[in-house]
Amino acid sequence: MSDTDLVKLYSGRILALAADIPHLGHLAAPEGSAKKRSPLCGSTIAVEVALRDGKVADFAQEVRACALGQASAAVLGEVVIGRTRAELEAARTALTAMLKEGGPAPTGPFAGYEVLIPARDYKNRHASILLALDATCEAVAAAEAATTAET
Repeated sequence: MSDTDLVKLYSGRILALAADIPHLGHLAAPEGSAKKRSPLCGSTIAVEVALRDGKVADFAQEVRACALGQASAAVLGEVVIGRTRAELEAARTALTAMLKEGGPAPTGPFAGYEVLIPARDYKNRHASILLALDATCEAVAAAEAATTAET
């Protein structure tokens, strides 16, 4: 990777997002949790959620990832409250298509992921970028399953 490529990939906006990740920490009473790790780079994101009426009501994340994974977690953290599992899964599908197939950036509340378009060319970074949404979708599914088991 050349110096020019690095500057393009690690833009000021990506680094600013990575430095200011919302919802870091843990929840007092999570209903669902998940931890995802990228085997290629070792990035790890753990997520805890609580739901209300089928939507994320509370969210916390522990992020140990590269700047791109951190930026992705920051974008998600800014919009995750109030989202349903279907919305999160649709965002993950759109982000995957953006990175792997050259598709457009996710839309609506997830439009902030457009900042990661330059990462398309760096396949070794894709897993790290997807970790936050992967873990969140899994945590929400776990919370829904726990709620269903209680009834």
